[in-house]
Amino acid sequence: MTTRAAGRGLAAPAVLAVFCAAVLVPFLSLLLASVQPAGTPLTGLALPTHGIHLENFVHAWSRAGFGPLLRSSTVIALAVVPAAVLCATLAGYALATMDVPGGGKLYAYLLLGLAIPTEVTVIPLYYDLRALGLTNTVPGLALAEIAAFMPFGVFWMRAHFATVPRSLIEAARLDGASSWTTLWRVLLPNSRPAVTTLGILYFVWSWNQFLLPLILIQDPSRRTAPAGLGFFTGRYGVDVPLLAAATLIVIAPVVVVYLFFQRHFINGVLSGALKG
Repeated sequence: MTTRAAGRGLAAPAVLAVFCAAVLVPFLSLLLASVQPAGTPLTGLALPTHGIHLENFVHAWSRAGFGPLLRSSTVIALAVVPAAVLCATLAGYALATMDVPGGGKLYAYLLLGLAIPTEVTVIPLYYDLRALGLTNTVPGLALAEIAAFMPFGVFWMRAHFATVPRSLIEAARLDGASSWTTLWRVLLPNSRPAVTTLGILYFVWSWNQFLLPLILIQDPSRRTAPAGLGFFTGRYGVDVPLLAAATLIVIAPVVVVYLFFQRHFINGVLSGALKG
């Protein structure tokens, strides 16, 4: 029994170590490749033997023009995340707590969006936005991303509000609170983990979005960082250290945001799991 218990006790750390290695090894490989001499052919993990070459980041920044690219990605993310979180929160609240006519069918229609890949809709979406004069514009791309993110957001917030005790909502209404007041004064203060987690996910998805900016933004000066990285890869694909440095520049904001909101993100995920 002791040996079996010890084996069970070691199983969890072993599995955790495997998952950590699966996440950290690619980042370590990317970081080591980015400080190698420019033009060095690399195929895997390789320690720098000729010093650390941080100038790769300077060259990648200047050659790819990451300043405007990162600014464009930031503007789009700041436009998408608040609007998408607000719409998902309102829709999830209505579908979870109100008798919306046809709410079940509407919710099923929204969930259908989770099953339809973006690649299927991007071409018709391009022609629709072009007819409205919204291609090559921040509002056009922001609207497309908000629509693409909405199915999951509504699903997430509806599931959260469905776990709220009905007695809490009924008590607020007995006190004369309107539906709007109940949401903003009673439910949202207790929904910060869920809302924060959704906002972090939306930011990561918006920042990493590649296909929509590539199709909807044809102007090179308005491209986002991932789309710019794609064109940079086509030009310098054989220079692995330079490409690794450019990749780290693009993913750095996502890593920083996640590390900053890590505790809120974990609390949001765990609270949803425990309530479910």
